[in-house]
Amino acid sequence: MRKRIAILGSTGSIGTQALQVIADNPQLFEAYAITAYNNYQLLIAQAIKFRPKYAIIVKDEFYTDVCDALAGTGVTVLAGMESVCSVVAEPEVDMVLTAMVGYAGLRPTISAMEKGKTIALANKETMVVAGEIICDLQRRYGSRILPVDSEHSAIFQCLQGEQQNQVEKILLTASGGPFRTKDIDYLKTVTAADALKHPNWSMGAKITIDSASMMNKGFEVIEAKWLFGIDVDKIEVVVHPQSIIHSMVQFADGAIKAQLGTPDMKLPIQYALSYPSRLPNSYGRVNFFDLASMTFEKPDMEKFRNLALAYQAIHRGGNAPCILNAANEVANAAFLEGKIGFLQMSDVIESTLQTATFISTPTYQDYVDSDAEARRIASMCQASTSC
Repeated sequence: MRKRIAILGSTGSIGTQALQVIADNPQLFEAYAITAYNNYQLLIAQAIKFRPKYAIIVKDEFYTDVCDALAGTGVTVLAGMESVCSVVAEPEVDMVLTAMVGYAGLRPTISAMEKGKTIALANKETMVVAGEIICDLQRRYGSRILPVDSEHSAIFQCLQGEQQNQVEKILLTASGGPFRTKDIDYLKTVTAADALKHPNWSMGAKITIDSASMMNKGFEVIEAKWLFGIDVDKIEVVVHPQSIIHSMVQFADGAIKAQLGTPDMKLPIQYALSYPSRLPNSYGRVNFFDLASMTFEKPDMEKFRNLALAYQAIHRGGNAPCILNAANEVANAAFLEGKIGFLQMSDVIESTLQTATFISTPTYQDYVDSDAEARRIASMCQASTSC
């Protein structure tokens, strides 16, 4: 039987590439459900091509447009986040690929895990915001999480067969983004268009800005802590501009295992969908003879303050990472819209972390409330010249 996959965020960068993987392996995978927030036109095109059982548009103002376009196709059209949460819990779903952007991915991920579903996790904010709750759901319902982020997929692959061996350190690689070699004075004047020019990866706008500011790497540190049950002080960020080594694991004897590959997200997506099997494909291969060199650097946390703020948040614990994420989403959007400068994103996030209510042992409702409060504070801060 084909594996039936619900793709949350099918119109985004990860979602569209996941559908390519499914199209390449139609005998193995089926797009059971696809969802989009507001890109209803691409959702319609995907539904016509893949004929899932469900096409869900979260923003219900586009519901009629999707219904009209898909009339007679056999695809059931639904709207709203409640529909997403309901469909991922259906017994026919074998795997849920969570590729929604930001905090929005948390609720449907929880709904799926409460039914013991396997999660192909591409929404790192789920672990950043509520890692402790997600880990508890894993234990309670036996849900499996297969990481899709290239770095966490690399770590996951390096740990295969090493269950009995002590991990001394995780080496989380980072490209350094488009501003790795620039100084702070340069960063004062960069635009969103500059920040969207990632040197290696093709990603959506939000995650590309997060990569440029290194907040994305901060989120990945937090995610790695929860996914692999390792103390954050044993997670080290290594800037590797060539993006060939996707991450490494150092064991107690000093040996280091690394996972290498071309910077192509279809590789970790396919591995998550097919795990534990490795499927043949026609994707690019690493040719070591074409590599002039592979270099490694320490991240500059003074220039890229967002990475330092992420470490501070996870060290503090509680709802601090939730506050961090909410403030970052507001600051990221404001920068993309030209309302604040690149360096001001860190100012907004730091001020929000200092101002928002801290809760040491949050419940799910506390996370919901903290997210809303942090967004209000960050929105006021980004609108203020004093921030």
